[in-house]
Amino acid sequence: MKRLLVCTDGSNYSQECCRYGAWLAQQNGASIDVLYVTDIRQFEVPAVADLSGSLGIQPFEGMVAQLKEVEGIKAKFVEEQAHKVFSEAGVIDVVTFHHETGLLVDVLSSYAEGADLILLGKRGENANFATEHLGSMLERVLRSADQPCLVTARAFRPITKVAIAYDGGASCKRALEFVVEDALFKSVELHVVSVAEGSSCEDDAAAWLVEAEMVIQAAGLQSTCQVLGGEVESAIASYVEGQGVDLLIAGAYGHSRIREFLIGSTTTQLLRACHVSVLCFR
Repeated sequence: MKRLLVCTDGSNYSQECCRYGAWLAQQNGASIDVLYVTDIRQFEVPAVADLSGSLGIQPFEGMVAQLKEVEGIKAKFVEEQAHKVFSEAGVIDVVTFHHETGLLVDVLSSYAEGADLILLGKRGENANFATEHLGSMLERVLRSADQPCLVTARAFRPITKVAIAYDGGASCKRALEFVVEDALFKSVELHVVSVAEGSSCEDDAAAWLVEAEMVIQAAGLQSTCQVLGGEVESAIASYVEGQGVDLLIAGAYGHSRIREFLIGSTTTQLLRACHVSVLCFR
């Protein structure tokens, strides 16, 4: 990981996201691009109309100008807060701050090119008002980004114990390749878990673990492998909490959109259920 892209909105979650970026840069000397995107929707006429009522077009123009002025002040504040985190970590020399206006999922595509890892806070500015909801753009970013995405938790903690949720799928295999090739994971305690949803699936889950363990051992690493029973999301969340795992690695959105529409996305449920950072691979 030589180049990190850290997304921030000035919220408490994004400050912790910056701390994760700083810690990773300390481990491997990576450069850091910090991106703050002003949501263009707040300047659109319907949004402003809700505020100004029937005052007419003149107040529209004045209010948009005022909103842009306030947003400029906020962007400066977000930059100062991010720089404070990176300065305290001693990595400010490798940090570049960027401010754009648009939608994060659209702006991100140009900045993500060449990045080895994208970091995002699990929740955004409204985290205190919607404690069980993910950030409004998070799922869209995870579905569209080609790069691995680290969804960071509420509070930073160094990564010493890692669990990989493995189901033999393409995204999980990509995640496993990333782990065995990156120097960061050579010094962590590694766990691999598969979930058997019913007794008929136990053989499949065990076979996935054998497959993963062979890749890990071939790279000269050791791991603890465990077949879990029950519902995927709750079984993995319980294991993560019980084992004191610092980071969960999982494939993102591996099922069909029809299945997700009917019973929900396993990835989204994992992000909600686990109170640690989650590294997602498409």
